[in-house]
Amino acid sequence: MNAVELQEALSRGTRVYGTLITSSSPKLPGHIGSLGMDFVFIDTEHISIDRHELSWMCQAYKALGLAPIVRIPSPDPYAATMVLDGGANGVIVPYVETVEQVQALRGAVKYRPLRGQKLENILNGTEACDGELERYIQDYNKHNLLIINIESKPAMEALDDILQVPDIDAVLIGPHDLSCNLNVPEQYDNPVFLKAVEEIIDKARSRGIGAGIHYWIGTERQIEWAKRGLNLIIQSSDITTFIEYLGKDLSTIKAALGDQPTGETESISI
Repeated sequence: MNAVELQEALSRGTRVYGTLITSSSPKLPGHIGSLGMDFVFIDTEHISIDRHELSWMCQAYKALGLAPIVRIPSPDPYAATMVLDGGANGVIVPYVETVEQVQALRGAVKYRPLRGQKLENILNGTEACDGELERYIQDYNKHNLLIINIESKPAMEALDDILQVPDIDAVLIGPHDLSCNLNVPEQYDNPVFLKAVEEIIDKARSRGIGAGIHYWIGTERQIEWAKRGLNLIIQSSDITTFIEYLGKDLSTIKAALGDQPTGETESISI
């Protein structure tokens, strides 16, 4: 799925599927491409990936028909433009809590290459972007998606206002950060957490904005939330899947041979 198709699917409410990628192995894209996914989520907030490496990853996945969506380290417009220059089809912005942050990222993602005072004037409505410039900007940025991470109580309190900002393609729930911010850390079955997830899904979808969550603990919750309207489905990651299945296999082998079983694996939250 290319960026335009992904953007249209999110707006329609069509479900799209992806996973989080941490490995830059050149062998991985081909195998990921055979799994029936629509996009990949590449994380530079928690994973050490340099610009050169990231650009190769983006180009490889795009060549296989998988739109690369990159999470930047912070709500920084300049970081957003850097990953787009490297080949990303979209930007996931972490820990957004204010309309002002969204507007700044909107300018970076949807109004490139404008910057400075002219961009500020257009975003605050004191100058129009129309005619030839409007057509140019729309065409220049038609492959750029803007996805906002909702990961805190302040973000939820500002969600109605945030969702009124034009050009948001989707909101993405960060379950680990959100659960901690709601004082129920990693309690993903806690009613407080579940209510928050449902509220975010409902508000986003009612406005024709995609809603997603990156989840790695089984599949039941993803299915339940998707039936409610969640349509940006990011299931697990390469590293969590590797650890989960290798841990199970080693435990089975050791138990059958009477060797010391493998202990509990450490939880990974990305």
